[in-house]
Amino acid sequence: MPITTCVFDAYGTLFDVNAAAAQAATEPTHHALAPVWPAIARDWRLKQLQYTWLRAVAGRHCDFWQVTQDGLDWAMEANELTDAATRVRLLELYWELAAYAEVPAMLTALKARGMATAILSNGSPDMLQGAVKSAGIGALLDAVLSVEDVGVFKPHARVYDLVGGHFGCATDQVLFVSSNGWDAAGAAGYGFRTAWVNRASEPMDRLYAKPHHVLTDLTTIPELI
Repeated sequence: MPITTCVFDAYGTLFDVNAAAAQAATEPTHHALAPVWPAIARDWRLKQLQYTWLRAVAGRHCDFWQVTQDGLDWAMEANELTDAATRVRLLELYWELAAYAEVPAMLTALKARGMATAILSNGSPDMLQGAVKSAGIGALLDAVLSVEDVGVFKPHARVYDLVGGHFGCATDQVLFVSSNGWDAAGAAGYGFRTAWVNRASEPMDRLYAKPHHVLTDLTTIPELI
């Protein structure tokens, strides 16, 4: 069946998760962050994701804001940063993450083709609304779907069920796009057509399914329709 609905992961896919640490590192009051911000950004993101998986397996769900804070605390301790003001600033900036440069034009092109567009994210609704507003892309999205509606993180099938429940489309009418290889694989195993935005040129994850497309950024998404 033809693709009717394009659904995007949020963090790392539409929004640059490194932007908070990169921005704070340029501010004089957080000078200690300057030499270690890439490691902070990497460790923060890794722990944030690991905590979603572990909580899902253990049946101990909390919202994404909690795992975001927990991941940052681990990253700061691992990199020997103890400044409470830096922690506050990094968390503030996470609500204002920049969208990747190609995002507005890509979404505009999809809407011009008559596609329904949405976010499907681990993020809590208020976090997602903050990011969408900051990036100025709300008018280009038909829905912002959060795992909080089902109480478990991706890649649980109940999360991907949210797309069909909202749009009434078949699984093979959906193109799901994620910068996380495991998420693209999970969505492919669920039945979506999938694109993995492999910005970091990482190896393919060895999982039960593989993404249908591998891209370096979001620019060519409209060409896949």
